[in-house]
Amino acid sequence: MSLRVDGLSVHYGPVAAVSDVDLGIADGEVVALLGPSGCGKSTLLRAVAGLEPVGAGVVSWDGVDLAGTPVHRRGFGLVFQDGQLFPHRDVAGNVAFGLRMRRVEREARDKRVAELLELVGLAGYRKRRVTSLSGGEQQRVALARALAPRPKLLLLDEPLSALDRALREQLAVDLARLLRETGATALVVTHDHDEAFTLADRVAVMRAGRIVQVGVPTEVWQRPADVETARFLGCGKVLAASAARALVGLDARVGLRATALRVDPGGAIEAEVLERVHRRDHVRLLVRVEGEEFEAVAPVAEPPAPGDRVRLSVDHDGVAVIG
Repeated sequence: MSLRVDGLSVHYGPVAAVSDVDLGIADGEVVALLGPSGCGKSTLLRAVAGLEPVGAGVVSWDGVDLAGTPVHRRGFGLVFQDGQLFPHRDVAGNVAFGLRMRRVEREARDKRVAELLELVGLAGYRKRRVTSLSGGEQQRVALARALAPRPKLLLLDEPLSALDRALREQLAVDLARLLRETGATALVVTHDHDEAFTLADRVAVMRAGRIVQVGVPTEVWQRPADVETARFLGCGKVLAASAARALVGLDARVGLRATALRVDPGGAIEAEVLERVHRRDHVRLLVRVEGEEFEAVAPVAEPPAPGDRVRLSVDHDGVAVIG
């Protein structure tokens, strides 16, 4: 079973929110739509769900055009950033909702609810009111509810964005495990590349209503399609081939992330520290190398101060070859 999107366009009046998008998702595959706010990724997901009218193109499942199929008959599960739980139902009542709509008998329904609550780490929460849960727990309930009817496709629209950073990182790991264990086919919308690369088998980068690159996470990370994609993925500095050859030894246009240059007493690059900022697990530096400014990183213990002379080495994991 698979999803196909061919030549899809969605307009809001004269504005093209999605333009001529092609995308496929294979059975059991998780694809992340990654891009900045306003690029059209949520509109694309809503068009796949049947929540937005399609201006042109086709959304199909196993080769069958879904144009005449209403949202509730597509067999897709939906999870939004606020969960959209039913406040008057307890946890079990929320998870069982889709099963009740499908008239699944009570014994099978209770078994499925227990199985999913165990899977999302909420065993023993059956009778808890959803209004008493934390934001992370509510999103786990929303995921369990979406998975309960065994949807053909799971559609997740920024499912973790309303959570704080630490909780978001943990829930991303848990969600990745959950998707693998259930064998779910899923389309995940996110603006966070860490989240996309944690969850997805493939990443589709969107910009201005179009998909500009599709690939496995390592490919997208190491070889962004163009300069704008590289900058979106954290490359604050872009070097032409001649400059890259001299600094990092690559004969290609490259993007440098902050981690590309590291303080190393044995490094070959001499630099002057201009600024430093402490982060959670490292110190971010602004340095000058031969008259040009670059970002670099240093360990938290005894970092260099502005005005210090340091030596740097290249960490190629922070270097992206563009195009």
